[in-house]
This record gives sequence, structure tokens and C-alpha cells, in this order.
Amino acid sequence: MITELLLGTFLAIIQALGYLGVFVLMVAESTFLPVPSEAVLPFAGYLVALGQMDFWIVLLISTIGTIIGSLISYYIGKILGEKFFERVGKKFFIKKEEIRLAEKWFERHGQKTIFLCRFIPVVRHVISVPAGIAKMPRRKFVLYTAIGGAMWNAFLIGVGMQLQQNWNAILAYTQVLDVLIIIVLIGVIAWLAYKRMRNKK
Repeated sequence: MITELLLGTFLAIIQALGYLGVFVLMVAESTFLPVPSEAVLPFAGYLVALGQMDFWIVLLISTIGTIIGSLISYYIGKILGEKFFERVGKKFFIKKEEIRLAEKWFERHGQKTIFLCRFIPVVRHVISVPAGIAKMPRRKFVLYTAIGGAMWNAFLIGVGMQLQQNWNAILAYTQVLDVLIIIVLIGVIAWLAYKRMRNKK
């Protein structure tokens, strides 16, 4: 019910605002807001197939939206920074040393992480925050966000063009994948929490 309501809202925005609607939704998609690109770009691809939109314009503005939304999340992590997560992190069994470790890890592998996570549902919505906390170089962050984002966006637009009126079929697959990823993440968090409590004892 909620999914159908959100989907209807997204479609109404695109139909009312056109390219601007795609841009706004993709900015939101790259932050914490519940706007899955799988519910935005395939429909835009469908409109491309109908000749109502241009593929390259949709790809360009959607990728720009991805970059801007990701930068918002990046600066949230960078501005709030380490101290905020040190204070809040204790409630989630996160130590100061682990934050330091995350920073070092991003220094070594950050660009690969940012690129690869653009293709993973759920994770791509939040990966920009730890990049900001770790103070990943902005130029590299933008570069790999742009490359990964453009590839993912082009794929979804292409899916919409191929499926046309059945463009929303992709939602069925991505929703299952989202649930599986969430289950795995919850399992990992639960295991880490259990391990931490056991070590404390």
C-alpha cells in the first residue's frame, strides 16, 4: 500500500515536472529519503521509448542529481564528523578505534567502495555518509559517484525502454533484493553486537 502510494507520487512528479521531476527525485534518492531509483528511472525510460523524453538528457540530469544528493550525505558525515558518531556510536557498540579504522580503510579503498556500492540497493543510499566521516577526497568521491551512478542510471533507463508499459516489473525483483540485503545487514549487526557483549563479559 505504502509502495503504491509512493510510486504514484513519483510518477505524478515526473509527469508534472518532466526532467526537473527526475532531477529532484534523484537528488532525494541519493540521500536518506525513501525514493528508490528503480521506481523513477525505468518510468523515465518508458517515456523515452514513447518519445516524450530524450535518453541522454534523462541520463545527464539523473546523474547530476545522484552527485548532488550524494554530496549532501557526504557533507552530513563530514560536518557532523567523528565526534558526533563517537558520542552516538556507543549506543550501537561502535568504538572510537573502529571509526579510526573506517577512516584508514576509506583512505585505501574508498574509491572502490563508492563505485561498487552504487549498484547495491539500500547500501547506495547511505554509503556517502561514512565517506564524509572518513574525509574521502571530494574530487575522488564525485568522480566515482558520477561513474557508478551514470552506469546504474543508464541501466535502469534502458530497462524502462525495453520493458515499456511493463517497466514496473523491475520493482518486484529489486524489492526482493532489498529485503535480502536488509536481512543480511541486520544479521551482521546482531552478530557484532553479540560478539561485543560477549567480549565485555
